[in-house]
Amino acid sequence: MIRRVGERVKPGQDYRLRHGVYAVLMKGDLVLLTHQAAPTPELQLPGGGIDPGEQPLAALHREVFEETGWSMRPHRRLGAFRRFTYMPDYDLWAEKLCTVYLGRPGQRLGPVPEPEHQAVWMPARDAADMLGNSGDRHFLRQALRKL
Repeated sequence: MIRRVGERVKPGQDYRLRHGVYAVLMKGDLVLLTHQAAPTPELQLPGGGIDPGEQPLAALHREVFEETGWSMRPHRRLGAFRRFTYMPDYDLWAEKLCTVYLGRPGQRLGPVPEPEHQAVWMPARDAADMLGNSGDRHFLRQALRKL
């Protein structure tokens, strides 16, 4: 069974399934996160939606670069969680099926391409309490227990 986190399902609301991939990227005791400024400022694991026809790991590499300016090396799949939420950028009520990988940052390739995002390095133990959704927090804590 896949863990459900976040908001309760709104009765009568139609949700569209949206697959996404996210990464816990550790370097020593630091983790690479993204700070999203809008619509609600929050720290997140880097990642996002899988485009039609795109392979999940290709989407993860693309999203990590777009949100942090870094490349990455995935190591292994940690698990998945499901969130039911409104996505204002898409005007969409979504059932987000989020798969999370553990990996390492590669190289900084340049500035962050997405204007609403900023790469943030911070101690992983601090980040575990500061991430914006409980699924991200769960998988960062799980990664820390395995290190």
